[in-house]
Amino acid sequence: MTATTVLLLIVAALAAFGLSFYQYLFKAKKKDKTLFFLAFLRFVTLFAIFVLIINPVVSHKDLQIAKTPLPVLLDNSQSIKELGQDSIARLLAEKISGNKQLKDKYDVQLYTFDDAFETGKTPDFKGKQTHIDQAAQNLQQLYRNATYPVVLLSDGNQTLGNDYIYSFKDNTTVYPLVLGDTTTFTDLRVGQVNVNKYAFLKNKFPAEVFLQYNGNKAVNATFSIMQGNSTLHKQTVSFSPDKKAQVVNVLLNAEKVGVQTFKAVISSPEAEKNKYNNVKNFAVEVIDQRSEIALVAAVNHPDLGAIKRAIETNQQRKVTILKPSEVKSLGDYNLLILYQPDASFRQLFEQNKSAGLNTFIITGNSTDFNLLNQNQSLVNFRMSGQREDYLADYNSQFGLFSQDNIGFADFPPLQHPFGTITVKEDASVLLTSRIRNVATGSPIMVFSENGAKRSAMLFGENIWKWRMEYHVTNKSFDGFDIFIDKTVQFLTTNSKRKSLVVNHESFYNSGEAITITAEYFNKNYEFDENARLTLSLKNKKTGASKSYDFLKGSNEYKVNLDGLGAGEYTFTVKEVSSNTTYAGKFEVLDFEIEKQFVNPDLARMKQLAQNTNGAVYYPATADALIKSLLDNDIYKATQKEVIKKSPLIDWVWLLVIVALSLAVEWFTRKYNGLL
Repeated sequence: MTATTVLLLIVAALAAFGLSFYQYLFKAKKKDKTLFFLAFLRFVTLFAIFVLIINPVVSHKDLQIAKTPLPVLLDNSQSIKELGQDSIARLLAEKISGNKQLKDKYDVQLYTFDDAFETGKTPDFKGKQTHIDQAAQNLQQLYRNATYPVVLLSDGNQTLGNDYIYSFKDNTTVYPLVLGDTTTFTDLRVGQVNVNKYAFLKNKFPAEVFLQYNGNKAVNATFSIMQGNSTLHKQTVSFSPDKKAQVVNVLLNAEKVGVQTFKAVISSPEAEKNKYNNVKNFAVEVIDQRSEIALVAAVNHPDLGAIKRAIETNQQRKVTILKPSEVKSLGDYNLLILYQPDASFRQLFEQNKSAGLNTFIITGNSTDFNLLNQNQSLVNFRMSGQREDYLADYNSQFGLFSQDNIGFADFPPLQHPFGTITVKEDASVLLTSRIRNVATGSPIMVFSENGAKRSAMLFGENIWKWRMEYHVTNKSFDGFDIFIDKTVQFLTTNSKRKSLVVNHESFYNSGEAITITAEYFNKNYEFDENARLTLSLKNKKTGASKSYDFLKGSNEYKVNLDGLGAGEYTFTVKEVSSNTTYAGKFEVLDFEIEKQFVNPDLARMKQLAQNTNGAVYYPATADALIKSLLDNDIYKATQKEVIKKSPLIDWVWLLVIVALSLAVEWFTRKYNGLL
């Protein structure tokens, strides 16, 4: 209590005394005991009210005994049950956390962890992932600035997160209690499969498979990759105590469109304790990007062959060279390349107004520029009869798609009628023109995107010379062909905006988090924060269905579908108010990562103990662990002085005194006829 507060209380007492004396005794002719009693009651009332107004804070000291925390971390993942250690783990956790002597010395807390970290949960050993690193991070948050031991009951087989041997800080001593049989068993395992998520139809895609061996003798095994009942690849691999890992690289054919599931299988005549990890499923989504392209020209020119060859280096594209009169149905094509359009193209332009195909127009000396001015709005031409050679300069600010500078400035010039080319609408310029060393400021190649409509224009003929020049310089056509392929890729991809955009993978491994996110936009394509999105999920094999509601996050909606079994699923996302829907599908692959282990990771548990100055124990030596913790003099209880501050306004009895003194004063005055 401060000096100011004490002074205010003295003033309050004097004021209460003065007011009480003035009200009952100052003018009283006869000062009897009743008046003195009433004056006392009034003094108590006034002083109590003044105290409530001043609200002094009363401080008092308490001494508390702070025990050293002893967190007991119990691995609640499925691997503990697969190793047959679930019952032992429960007994050990109860034995340590319930030990009376340990409780007297330490603040013992039992935590369970798998892919989450929890306290007070009864272990069921059904966790689909093991995240020891996360458990260590949570302990740091719970016991900041404390030095304490940790008992870790686990097999040490982490499947998620950073390497846990570096996760526990210097103020922590970890005592791993290893669960599982440390005897070495012969075990062959498909450890990891690296493969791209997507592959193009009729192309080959690479698969990198890591094979692992645990054992004490040389073994010959058979490795194969299967799809359904078909074996796509098969080879023999050898292991020994000195050679416990193999990496197999395989090229597989993408034969069918959609999600294709494969199995990597390793087998041998040797008896194995765990054969579940001999098989690993993986999947690739095969995409059909085949494009039919019509290259329409009324003249013969070497450019036509160069363009066709450059485009068809991508096996997903087919180019047909046609005259304008030979184009029967635009519906058969994905892209129109119009080479030097003249009057014979007039009908083709009219057809495309209704077909709406994206176009790539290449102009030159034989082009009818009046026809182009009438049938496109990207640029305006004012050409003369004079021919000019134009060199190209790369625009580094071009941003519609990624395109490297392949040496455009060093390519031979393109020939084009001299004149003025004016860009009329928003367009992105990839190449600008230069006459000898003088920049004209005019474009040579431009791209435009207007909603779902995309177009490109190249001003100049003899692009075949560019392809040849690139080959002379680089001994390959690849760079030029990729440049043309990116142009075609841009023009054959429509980017029409949708009001409901849903993001999901084509396949997931069982046991991992399955999250689907969605965005819903209003008519102005602004993110709608008030949308209500639902998801209907159906298992294709069993027909079982279930509904979920999306939860709003930061600029997206999200739903978690954890716990789904292996199989194929279809789903529909619906926005309730507008009835906008999106249909999709995915496959959950049969892969239980927690079933992959036959032994605890003793080496890492020993490394963890060494890094934190702890020691490794086993179920049979649990009593020795308890004794070590009890005998450890480093961890002692500390006495802390805690100062507690209590404002008197929180003291209920003060209000009771005010009410009681007023009531007694009123009854006394009533009884003595003073009212």
